[in-house]
Order: sequence, then C-alpha cells, then structure tokens
Amino acid sequence: MAESEPIASDPHQWLEEVEGDEALKWVRGHNQQSIEGLSKNDGFEELQRQLLTIYDSKDRIPYVQKRGKYYYNFWKDENNQRGVWRRTTPESYRSDSPQWDIILDLDALAASENENWVWHGSTCLPPKYERCIVSLSRGGADADVSREFNVKTRSFVKGGFSLPEAKGGLGWIDKNTVLVNTDFGAGSLTESGYPRIVKVWKRGTPLSEAKILMEGERKDISVGAYHSHQPGYKRTVVYRGLTFYTNHMFLQTKKGLVQIDKPDSANMRLWKSHILLKLRHDWEVGGKTYKAGSLLTAPLKSWLKGKKKIQVLFAPTSSRSLSRYSTTKDYLIVSTLDHVKAKVWVYKPSRNTWSRSQLTEVPEFGRVSVYAVDSVKSNDYWMTVQNYITPTTLFMGTIGGKQPEPQKSLPAFFSTKDLVISQHFATSKDGTKVPYFQVARKQAPMDGSNPTLLYGYGGFQISMLPYYSASVGKAWLEKGGVYVVANIRGGGEYGPSWHQAALKENRHRAYEDFAAVAQDLTKRGITSPQKLGIQGGSNGGLLMGNMYTLYPDLFGAIVCQVPLLDMKRYTQLLAGASWVGEYGDPTIPEQWSYIKTFSPYHNIDSATQYPPMLITTSTRDDRVHPGHARKMKAALDVAQKDALYYENIEGGHGGSANNEQAAFMSSLAYTFLWSRLNRPKGDEEKSAQ
Repeated sequence: MAESEPIASDPHQWLEEVEGDEALKWVRGHNQQSIEGLSKNDGFEELQRQLLTIYDSKDRIPYVQKRGKYYYNFWKDENNQRGVWRRTTPESYRSDSPQWDIILDLDALAASENENWVWHGSTCLPPKYERCIVSLSRGGADADVSREFNVKTRSFVKGGFSLPEAKGGLGWIDKNTVLVNTDFGAGSLTESGYPRIVKVWKRGTPLSEAKILMEGERKDISVGAYHSHQPGYKRTVVYRGLTFYTNHMFLQTKKGLVQIDKPDSANMRLWKSHILLKLRHDWEVGGKTYKAGSLLTAPLKSWLKGKKKIQVLFAPTSSRSLSRYSTTKDYLIVSTLDHVKAKVWVYKPSRNTWSRSQLTEVPEFGRVSVYAVDSVKSNDYWMTVQNYITPTTLFMGTIGGKQPEPQKSLPAFFSTKDLVISQHFATSKDGTKVPYFQVARKQAPMDGSNPTLLYGYGGFQISMLPYYSASVGKAWLEKGGVYVVANIRGGGEYGPSWHQAALKENRHRAYEDFAAVAQDLTKRGITSPQKLGIQGGSNGGLLMGNMYTLYPDLFGAIVCQVPLLDMKRYTQLLAGASWVGEYGDPTIPEQWSYIKTFSPYHNIDSATQYPPMLITTSTRDDRVHPGHARKMKAALDVAQKDALYYENIEGGHGGSANNEQAAFMSSLAYTFLWSRLNRPKGDEEKSAQ
C-alpha cells in the first residue's frame, strides 16, 4: 500500500483524525448548524416522534432463530433502548402475546460496565445451545468484543473464551475448542484491517498458545473458518479471501487442509454430501462451459478425488437471475428473480439426480425471503413477504407438507390509500434498459409537480428489491410524495453480469443508469429536476456524490449518507483496501486515471451551480471512514456551496446506535429533502443566484 500523501496536497486531511480534538470540534460546530437549520422546520419534531413510535412499536415482527426447543430474538423498544436478548417456545410464539424469557438485558449490562454496548449477535453450540459466544460493539463499530455466555445461568462464563475489541471473532468446534480469527498482534492483520490468521484455541490455554490453522498474506482481504455441526457431516472449512470477490476454500482432513478445486470467484458451500457452487464468471470444465450466475452441484466425495460430476440446478437467462439459496433438512430452496420479480424453487437430491418444484403463494411484486426454521431437524421454512405498500407478513410452511400460514404481520404504519406500485424501464446512455420501481398515487398529476425521492445503490452485486418501509411511508408517501427505487448496474438484479458491467473503469455505467432513471421520471411528467430528490448510503453515498458533481442539473436536493467520496485515499482508510475489486486501485497511476473521474471530492467545481446537499456519517463507522464525509463538506465550504453536515458521534456504519438516534437521523434526511423540494419559487431562484 502506498504511503499517505503529504498534508499539503490535501488541505482537509487533518479531518481524517477520527477522534482528534480539532476534528471533533469541527464536527460539533457543523452538527449544530444542521440542527438549527433543520430541526426548526415545521413538523420536524412531530415526524421524529412518529418515526420513533414506529421504531419502538411492540407491533413489529419479532424475527426469531430456532435453537434447540426455543426461539431466540433480540428486541429494542422504548423501554429497552439498547435491547434485550430473549427467548420463547414455538407454541408461545404463535400466540398473539408470546411470553418472553429475557436472557440478557443490554441496557443493564451497559450501565453496570459503563460501556456503550451495541448488540452484534450470538452463536451457540449445538445440540444443547447452552454455551454461546456473545458479540458486543462499542457504539456500533464493526469491531467487537466476544465473550462466552452461559444461557442456563444467564451469565458470562468466568475464565471462559473471550476476545478484546477487534474485527474477527470466535466459532465453536466443541465445548472446549473454538476457531479464532482476530488481531493477534503486530503483523496479524491484512492491509484491509481484517484478520489474516485463523487458529484453533483450546479451553484453559492462553490465546498465545492457540495453534495456527491457516495464515494468509497481508494483501489478502481476510482469513477465517467455520465448523459444521450437522450430524453425520461435522467438518471444518477454512476460507482465504484473496479479494472481495475471490477466495480459496479448504477442508480440514486427517491429513491436514485440502484445497477444494473451484474457480476463485465462485461462492462455495458444502451441504451434506454435496458441493454447491454459485458462479460469478463463466467456467469451462470437462469440455463444457457453465454460465456466470449458474448454481451447480456435484457429489463432494468424488469431487475431492478430481471427478467433477456436475449437475446444473439453475442457469440464468437475459432476464432471470439467482437471488439466494438456503437448505432445510432434506431440501434446497432457491430464490430467483425474473425482471426483479420473485420466483422460488425447491430441489430435492436423490441418488443420481435432483427433482424440482415451484413454491407457491409467492407474489409477483415484492421481496420474498425463504429460509429454514431448523436446517438440521425439519423441512419447515419461514417466508417473509412484503412490498412498498403491503406490510411485511411472516409465514411458516413445510416443504412437502402444510402450505405456508401467516404467523406474524406488521400493522399498516402509514396510509396506502390510492397508492400503486409500477415497474418502468429507462434507457441508459449505452442503450441498456434499466428497471425501476415507482410508488405513487393513482391520480398523481403528470405535470412534473410531484415531490419525488429516488433511491439507489448500484454496487457489490446487491439487489434493490421491493420492501415495506414504514419510515418512507410515513415521512414521504403519506405526505403526497412519489418514491422510486432504481435497479442500476453494479447491483445484482440480473446476476453477476449486471454487477460486473459497472466495475472499475466501467463505473460510470452505474451513474449513467441512475441519471437515465432521473431523466425518465422527468420525461414521463412524474417530476421535474427542482422537485426530484435523491438519497443513498455507503456505496450509494458515492453514487450521490457523483450525481452531485456529474449531473447537478437533474436534481433539486441530495442526501448523501455514510459515503465514500475521496477515491484517491479510500484504500488507505479503514476497510477501503478490501474494495479494490469494485473500484480499482488509486495507487496505480493507470487506474487512478479513471478512478479520479468518479471521485467526487476531486471533482468539485466552484463555478458550477449544485443542488443543496445534506451529508451524514458516524464517528464510530470503522468501515467507511468518516473522513470522506468531513472532507467533502470542508471542500464545499471553501467553494461556498449549499451543503449541510451531520455526524452522529456513535452508531457505526448503520449511522445510529439505538432507535432514538435512528429516528433523529431519518427526520433530518426527510425534513431536508421535503423542505428543499417544496420551497416557494422565489426561494429557489435566490438559492440559484
């Protein structure tokens, strides 16, 4: 990795000192300006109250994880701001008022230890599930503390397995043995800040005596391992992440680690006696080419002997892609998208082949998630169904048995009267058809007058699927606004090729797609530039930054959240080096020549008239460095541009550590957008001068 550039070449680089006194003084000053500028708007406090009521609502669905004979859930509300880890029985869960048994009260723990704990989850040892590893984050950072917890005694195990704050963690092999990847000291992390060593640690021995299972290189992304506890198929698998999109996989055998032969870019999973491969690129093997986006399977035993008896479970088409897959005791559940519409299939292996059937009761428009209730002991499955105007419903069904029946459902948190969902296609600069979803009133005027919020992401093969957002509904749709989600390239809506079309030197295709959707909304009369606001976070924040610098005439207001913006130094900031596969390496001159064209921090033009922008981030975000947002705001101040800034002092990459903070941050964003897009014409003209 290249050395840091001298401060002189970047006058705002001092703002990268995350908790520096001067930097935090700067942050607090700008925070106060934003609070004064937005919280005094009519309706701000009422909106914040409404959103907090939604986030704290006891009518939310308590999603659960089955462990043994109990369902476990983590829950936050007005009385449990940090949350409680709790459990109930399946019978009680099906009732209208489940009886919950609290295992760990995070508010009480934080108070007793004087720590700002944020829940990061738990992993428990089967089959009894009494010993767990609990992960706790300070302020919501990715790095966390791991501690062994005894569910039976409701207490942390004195002298048990534990790790100080770091990225990585612990995974059970048996009661007295864990897998551990963490910060073992100098030189033990990759350039991206993740563990490059995984070890096997025995109870009662110091961490320093744990035995190395795999050691990667500093240029790798990370190294880790997991252990399968499935009866009859207990085994340890080790992974070495070469880049964000490539890896090597190893199976631990009596003879040591054996590398599993596969394309580096293919995602691999072992299920019972089968190997499952999801391809990111075309793969030629045995004289046959398998298409990128395919799901393949073969017997593991013969595979390890070099005999690849491959069967194709799913093959993509120009409109159809693989979304995800999961397993129950006897079945493989495969979720697919056809022009971003869900279809779910069920596969069952037999001696020589796999049978396939379609799962019914799946709606055309909406996000459908299907996953096992207990992947070891039953063929029961959970299915959540939702769309932009239909509250989420949780179903339970049995493959080969009972049809899915509703278990829990959200109430309607906002009025959906006269709202309709429609799908449209915009034509991008290179002729590609780009889908987008629109939520609007049936009789919305087609004269360009509708305040419209356009959301996008466009990266890391993440698909933007329809979902029920109570906050969008309450803060935007219920007030008469139009909501739009763009399925631009860089995402995964059409499989790996849709993602790869916007990598590195082709990054501008994602931005051209988003601009095309904006232009199509105006062309169709839904909105107009002065009435069109946009929003995105993380990689979507980079999207917002580029919309700001490349297409300022298309928008009336922009909300840019936890963003990447300085693409010259992103690889030198926190986890940035792990994203070279997505954006390219700015330390290589040939790659910087194209990266700089989509580095918003370097493309601000003081002579250009930009739309107003709100930039938000979090001090405790240890994934995307808050310096990106800070420096962009500082540069815009120098250029005398209309930009507000707010940095939550805690909250991690999600931007907030509890519901109260989440309600406040959301209220800032929606108030900013609504106020800027609905200004009287005279005010608009003044701001443009």
